Amino acid sequence: MMTEASPSLNRVPLAARPPVQSRNRPAATSFAVPHGKIAPVKNDRGFFLAMVSMLLALGVLMVHSASMTSHPSQSEQIYLSRHMLFLTVGIAAGFVVSMLPAQLIERAAPYFFGLVIGLLVLVVIPAMGTEVNGARRWLRLGSVTIQPAELAKLALPLFLARLMIHLRSQNRRWGRGLMLPCLPAAVVVPLVMCQPDLGTALFLAAGCGILLFIARWPLRNFALMAAATIPGLAYLVVHRPYQLQRITGFVAAWTDPSSAPYQLKQSLLTLGAGGLQGAGLGRGWQKLSFLPEANTDFVFAVIGEELGLIGTLVVVALWIGLYAFGLRLFAHQDRDSFAYLAGVTLLTQIVLQAAINVAVVTAMVPPKGIPHPLMSYGGSNLVTTLMAIGLLVSFSRTPATAIAVSEKNETDFARPPARAA
Repeated sequence: MMTEASPSLNRVPLAARPPVQSRNRPAATSFAVPHGKIAPVKNDRGFFLAMVSMLLALGVLMVHSASMTSHPSQSEQIYLSRHMLFLTVGIAAGFVVSMLPAQLIERAAPYFFGLVIGLLVLVVIPAMGTEVNGARRWLRLGSVTIQPAELAKLALPLFLARLMIHLRSQNRRWGRGLMLPCLPAAVVVPLVMCQPDLGTALFLAAGCGILLFIARWPLRNFALMAAATIPGLAYLVVHRPYQLQRITGFVAAWTDPSSAPYQLKQSLLTLGAGGLQGAGLGRGWQKLSFLPEANTDFVFAVIGEELGLIGTLVVVALWIGLYAFGLRLFAHQDRDSFAYLAGVTLLTQIVLQAAINVAVVTAMVPPKGIPHPLMSYGGSNLVTTLMAIGLLVSFSRTPATAIAVSEKNETDFARPPARAA
């Protein structure tokens, strides 16, 4: 006699059952943030800051060495003391900025931009700005001197990144058009050119172009802006004799070295004097009143003389490592977020400034007074660069809420489902 099989014999083993998702919440994996995207950021941040520290340490050594004169005096110690003071202020400012959340920085960007615009306006007023060698680029507040154009290297990318995010959130087709994203640069760049400082103005315009490129601005807009600005730039170069002399001097450095500008000739002589291994730290001769601006714009040439080709290649390798680890800091960021747009732009600006300085010292581009970031003597540039480093650390920091959600969801996912009654 056939009997009906017992229901217990047809049950599927518990281990073979698929996990049962609760109807009260979606699958845990849709919210989880993998740990593989969090832990490497901490390691990359450590390597990134290590590169920054090595460049700063080498900068202190080279500023002290490049400040030596043929007649020893107290000025050497004064340069080193001031540089250490600027370095301390910059590290403190960078640390404070690194503690600020990205949301607060995004909200404060318009106010910071307005403050920098006000400072740039004050600089061009004869009664307010301080003029040095025919250029009015500084504001003197008691014993403190500020160069607002350096602050613009921070304010302009931050404000433009916020503007692009706002325009995207409005879902307006004209938001990604030609005019509105160009307005911040159209305000800042002319004010910097009035100082006059064509090199910094072009650098600020390049920074805006980098951010717009990262934000996937249409290439046709870049072509239209180039067609509109290149004729004006050519007009300024032709009608300003000192700008035209820089172009002709750069060409002469490669066609007729004997007629090249004194600064370029001394820079190339300084680099060549070091050979492969260099003359030794502190033993260079070109800095002794031969090489102009040895501790500021041409400190890289002093590195070439005293540490040789090996020393210059080490500096280049440190900058490449800094850029590589800096990009990894933002690998987990949303490509359309404020932190990603502003962070990658600021990082690229810092490395681009170092590359331009090296190109000027090696006569690869026309001469321009752009200091070597993190290594040249100077207050405004050093403090601003360290503040930019602090912003990068702030933007790269993974929110604690994301870690908490990740841990909670991964715990829920790993927990065995409740057995049905």
